[in-house]
Amino acid sequence: MEKKNLKAWLYLLPALLFIGAFMVYPLIDVLIYSAEEGYNSASQSFFGYGGYNYSFVLHDPYFLQAVKNTFILVIITVPLSTGLALLISLGLSSIEKLRELYQTVFFLPYVTNTLAVGLVFMILFRKTDYSEGLVNLLVTSLGGQSVDFIEGPYAAKMFVLCFYTVWIVLPFKILILTSALASVDKTYYSAAKLDGTSRFRMFTRITLPMISPMIFYLVITGFIGAFKAYSDSVALFGTDLNAAGMNTIVGYVYDMLYGDSGGYPSYASAAALILFAIVMTITAVNLIVSRKTAVRRY
Repeated sequence: MEKKNLKAWLYLLPALLFIGAFMVYPLIDVLIYSAEEGYNSASQSFFGYGGYNYSFVLHDPYFLQAVKNTFILVIITVPLSTGLALLISLGLSSIEKLRELYQTVFFLPYVTNTLAVGLVFMILFRKTDYSEGLVNLLVTSLGGQSVDFIEGPYAAKMFVLCFYTVWIVLPFKILILTSALASVDKTYYSAAKLDGTSRFRMFTRITLPMISPMIFYLVITGFIGAFKAYSDSVALFGTDLNAAGMNTIVGYVYDMLYGDSGGYPSYASAAALILFAIVMTITAVNLIVSRKTAVRRY
């Protein structure tokens, strides 16, 4: 038995070394950096340990703006993209002919470079001296007033960012939910039809309970992905996100490390750990809700 255990640990050793080197050690390093007060990146020196870095980050207007942007992005895009993906997946599942073609068409944005998609969105929504932009032309043709969605009001910029984020994440969710719907046993639907059950009741009593694990998976990963958003904002508003008022928490961490205000790894580490705590809390809440739902279902 001991030889078998030793052999198992030897098999696990490469993975454990990899996890220790690239996950455990960096996390410990970040914890240490976040507690070092007055850290000087040039001299690699500091004058003590404490919680000043957290206090500075939590009172920094740029960080508070980044938190606001990130939470708005999460609250809007995660439920909206999941709901739209479910509706589209239900439509695709009801199509017998050309289903694979439609699935490929919907999946194309996912394999397209996000910066390239962001450039297209910027061209569509940006108002310049030479062009109103395609979206503004549509708005004015319907009797509305043109708006600069890229450099204009905050609400307009947030609308574009949410629109872009939903567009980017939607294909993956459609693929997952379409596969989940295809795995539902058709005998449940046949039995429900014999009993004269309506389509809405079949959806709420059969379809939703059967695919709820996938929905919760998409919600949890959606929350995590939205909290890590950064490239979306860069693609639309450029690298100076603080000036545009559209920075995210990950963008704030990057700026503290490498941006114009960079060279402050202690502040960046504190912000990263705050983000880690937020994501862990929301993930834990989602897992508790999903488990309670699963227990209630069975």
